[in-house]
Amino acid sequence: MTSSPKPSTTTTAAAAAPISHPAHKLLSRAHSPDTATRILTDKVRNKPLLLQPTSSADRDKRALRRHIRLRKKEYYLRKRKPRPLGAKEKRDMGVFELHKDEIKYDVYKNLHDMWNAYMLEVLGYTKDGKVVEGRLDKKLTAQSAGGLLASADFHGATLQVVSATDVGKVGIEGIVVRDTKYTFVLVTKKDKVKTIPKRDCVFRYQVELPPPREGPGETADSPDDVQSRLQEKSKSTGQVDDRETENKPKSLTFEVHGNQFEFRPADRASRKFKWKVTDYL
Repeated sequence: MTSSPKPSTTTTAAAAAPISHPAHKLLSRAHSPDTATRILTDKVRNKPLLLQPTSSADRDKRALRRHIRLRKKEYYLRKRKPRPLGAKEKRDMGVFELHKDEIKYDVYKNLHDMWNAYMLEVLGYTKDGKVVEGRLDKKLTAQSAGGLLASADFHGATLQVVSATDVGKVGIEGIVVRDTKYTFVLVTKKDKVKTIPKRDCVFRYQVELPPPREGPGETADSPDDVQSRLQEKSKSTGQVDDRETENKPKSLTFEVHGNQFEFRPADRASRKFKWKVTDYL
């Protein structure tokens, strides 16, 4: 009499252990328990997972989006206005520093001539480089020309300090090469740079008037020619003819009170000035 083989303990335990996988419940409805367990093991749990790299189409789309983004950024930066330099950046870059080769009085003489022509046009004596007929006979008043003189640009003007709390600055004269909010930077005839504060200082400057119109066929002498001729005649004879004195170029003299002039040129151009008390004088 032969005995039947006994099932192993592991197989019995595996068969007896319930499987709590949701896919096993679905498979057990259509297959036998052994078939459902086999399919779950081979097809679900031990199924290989194939990892593929990103396709070339996706890489091309990403590169295209990056290219479009960079082009938009480049266009925005190109059309954007540059940020103005700050005060510290200007000092570090030396924007306002004058080199030794530039500190020469003769260099700025032409600038003064341009400024004188500019002031004549501002005051209405000339227009498009020609003298306005009948304008030389009219007198200037504070009401008519005060606002124009206060809002004018003084780069190129020849200023002279006539009054100051610091006595050592009185008498300094030079051409304005920089007009800041609180100072005038002058280049003197000795080729030196002087920084004069506006506060508690009075400055004097002159505007040379154009010579009167001559008759047809006659040419008017320039102010420099008349001045040099008068100096030569006074040295040789010791006296000057009255007719020569009449032909001497005339000029207008003005004074600027620094306490009321503490504005930048760009701010003065659009500012309305009012009369103020000058008790500090």
